[in-house]
Amino acid sequence: MAAIIRRDGVRSFVLFTVGGMELALPLDSVLEILRPPALVPIPLGPPSLEGLARRRGAVLPVIGLRRVLGLSGAGAGEGGADRREAKAARLLILRHNGQPVGLLVDRVSGLSAVDDDRIADSGTAPDPSIDADLLAGAILAGDGAAGDGALILDPGPLIERQFADLGRGPAGIGDFSAAPQPKTAAAVRQDEEQLVVLTVAEQEFALPVAAVREIVPIPETVTRVPRARAHLLGMMTLRDALLPLVGLRELFGLDARKGMDRGKVAVLRTAEGLVGVAVEDVREILRVPRERIDPVPPLMAREPEFEDMDGIARLDAGARLIPVLSAERLFRHGAGNGAGLGVSGQGREGEVGVARDAEAERAEAFVVFRLAGADYGLPVAAVQEVLRQPDAVTPLPNAPDFVSGVTTLRGAVLPLVALRRLLRLPEGRGGAEERGRVVVIAAGAARAGLLVDGMAGIVRLPDDAIGPAPVVSQAQHRLIRRIGALERAGERRMILLMDPAELLDMDQLADLLATV
Repeated sequence: MAAIIRRDGVRSFVLFTVGGMELALPLDSVLEILRPPALVPIPLGPPSLEGLARRRGAVLPVIGLRRVLGLSGAGAGEGGADRREAKAARLLILRHNGQPVGLLVDRVSGLSAVDDDRIADSGTAPDPSIDADLLAGAILAGDGAAGDGALILDPGPLIERQFADLGRGPAGIGDFSAAPQPKTAAAVRQDEEQLVVLTVAEQEFALPVAAVREIVPIPETVTRVPRARAHLLGMMTLRDALLPLVGLRELFGLDARKGMDRGKVAVLRTAEGLVGVAVEDVREILRVPRERIDPVPPLMAREPEFEDMDGIARLDAGARLIPVLSAERLFRHGAGNGAGLGVSGQGREGEVGVARDAEAERAEAFVVFRLAGADYGLPVAAVQEVLRQPDAVTPLPNAPDFVSGVTTLRGAVLPLVALRRLLRLPEGRGGAEERGRVVVIAAGAARAGLLVDGMAGIVRLPDDAIGPAPVVSQAQHRLIRRIGALERAGERRMILLMDPAELLDMDQLADLLATV
């Protein structure tokens, strides 16, 4: 069973719920925990596939655990979930065969350090609704964040059952297993900092994961200490031991009217022992490159109120700034300002501009079209023209179902491929205002017209904005081998890049799709 064994004889888990079920994954198998980003649908995948997400330049498939476990109701964050459930949904990022994979869950309960005697074989706590082959064990009921117990999922079989080919692209075809990976765990620790992002009075703060022993729900009863300062909320018990509880909102002197609902306690390791920190929520676990954690600006660093800060993390191209706190120095003063934190990211602006000018010369042009709400692209060199869909199409007897028929184009016969049918997408168009188009592609003597919903234009993508597509199925990987990322004016789009040569081999397409 995969789990971290701590020095104090306990194992660490990420706890979460799916469809009302309490589940867990070993902490060492979870790379990050994020709010669900916008997902791009990708065709020809398994039913559990929610779509693709982009994270730090890598494209990862996202699996809905509700669908994997056969639970009723819409997936977390889907239209069937109310706004509160969608807000609580989280994405757990794991790695399988060198490929990052996202697991969509309803809610993350926290992190828990569990004693060995509370971890049992899955057979001791059977759940008929979950295949035993997907379980690695069970956490028995007890104290702490996993007090009611939880079933421990085995991430390997769980992902393998959905994507047998994930990270195993055919020879000569790029996939994420070939993407640059850190050579050793030490290299990862050297280049990145893993942070827990907390919310306090509607503001974000971060602490190093190494300093956080676990995260538990705040208890209903906290024993106040007479004549204690405002930020010392009192004492609580954690596994039969006393734990001092500190309120970060009071410690930092933040607006008392904001974030009144405390929900979690982050248990920190300090030189004085374990200390509980009361916060509103634990939002994410992020892996941040150290180069994106700037020191505190000198004007603030010389003030004693800011000595508890290790730096400021710059995320989302500087649009999101998160103070990184030091667990060791956090409790040296009774109240701090904590407001007006900021840092200018203009110091590197010139360098970025020079880099972009050089990268513009190494770009590939694509014709981008819309299909079922997603953007698809073909190399400009493979596209002869783009036309309106003809009013009349001549049916072709004994043709595959994805061939709508033929038409004539300047005296030559042109077979028409309905991409929606080819990619097993629902019938219909992207919108009533859009007029369908025919994208005419050619390679040598072969030529075909692709029926699409509408045109999005022509874009140039730098080499570093194009990466291999994850292998959600062999059929998908033959047709969609690469994915492009386009960022303009704050808008982020993913473009599914198709292989024109594969689209022109009708016999091979029919045989390939028979396996879907």
